[in-house]
Amino acid sequence: MSGGALIAVMCIGQLGNLLPHVTLSANLAQHLMPAWGLSAAEGGLMASGYAFGYMLAVPVLTTLTDRIDARIVLLWGSIVSGLATMAFGIFAQGFWSGTLIWSLAGLGFAGAYMPGLKALTDRLPAGDTSRAVTLYTSSFSVGVGLSFLVAQVLADRWGWRTAFYVTGVGPIAMVVACLLIEGRRPVPKTGRLLNFAPVFANREALGYILGYGAHCFELYGIRTWLVGFWTFVVAHQGGPSWMTPVLMSFCFAVISMPASILGNEAALKFGRHRAITVVMIASASVALVIGLNATAPAWVLALLLMLYGLTVPADSGALTAGMSAAAISEHRGATLALHSTAGFGLSAAGAWGTGVALDMAGGPQSASGWLLVFIVLAAGIALGPLALLWSRRDLAGKQPS
Repeated sequence: MSGGALIAVMCIGQLGNLLPHVTLSANLAQHLMPAWGLSAAEGGLMASGYAFGYMLAVPVLTTLTDRIDARIVLLWGSIVSGLATMAFGIFAQGFWSGTLIWSLAGLGFAGAYMPGLKALTDRLPAGDTSRAVTLYTSSFSVGVGLSFLVAQVLADRWGWRTAFYVTGVGPIAMVVACLLIEGRRPVPKTGRLLNFAPVFANREALGYILGYGAHCFELYGIRTWLVGFWTFVVAHQGGPSWMTPVLMSFCFAVISMPASILGNEAALKFGRHRAITVVMIASASVALVIGLNATAPAWVLALLLMLYGLTVPADSGALTAGMSAAAISEHRGATLALHSTAGFGLSAAGAWGTGVALDMAGGPQSASGWLLVFIVLAAGIALGPLALLWSRRDLAGKQPS
């Protein structure tokens, strides 16, 4: 299997792997926090457990793909992710048990996302894989949208535990994909497994990695609290009955896919650094406008959130494609590992930090609380252009991109 068929199978498999992805965040404000009496900081910390587990495991699991077929890591990571999600529905009883089990789900996903990208790129012909990488990363958004939709509909109708049972079945799709694609053993390598020295020496790749970290801080922060924010909007500003948290979170996630693809196309046409910087500054600006207008009419906030849904992911594909292009081929697994470690480490910080900000400024029912949340998100993404500017200083004699 190769070419378009391979890309299609991997993207479909990823949709299944992402079905559990925001099951906790989708039900945090409306179900889990009231049931367990959690503060926003505790809720954010529990949600960040997924990213924390991912961060701990991804350096080993992704770097391992330089030694063994990434398909094997992908297969077992998908299985662990699905089983841990179902285990949350069965065993979670409060903050500590929920955080531990959700961290295990994130650990499993560490073997399912970047190893999946490695399994894909290892099987593509030599040359520019930018569009294939962007399709894979942008399908992430569709998977998250389905996760928001399925998790909330099931929880509202049959209880939040059912949402975890059902979404935990999703990773079977990637298990099937792993069985369909052929095995491919990488060229044997010597030296230490966790050797990131060549990656840290690659300043061009580091710029994209640090920029991706800023992107993930913002992305995971808003995904953790999107349902909670819109619940606040509905409670205080009203709005049409059809404008529910389910619909808003689904639309916010799904429009990320065309945004990511268009962002990468803009990067190919105008230069990656230039396009990414413009997108990041625009995203920080939209976040501030939303925070300053948290008490505006619901339709105004709906439009602003959809605009934010375009700016938040528009840099994702370009950042990952830029990192992949800048990576040295024999250290691509280690480069992917550091990329994911930075991204999901700052994802954990984004989920928890915004929860702390929400508590500090008055809680989920306070406009000032949401203002501080969006200020934190804007500050996080504003660091991305600085990382790219730093990395360009090492490209002496080269035309800046």
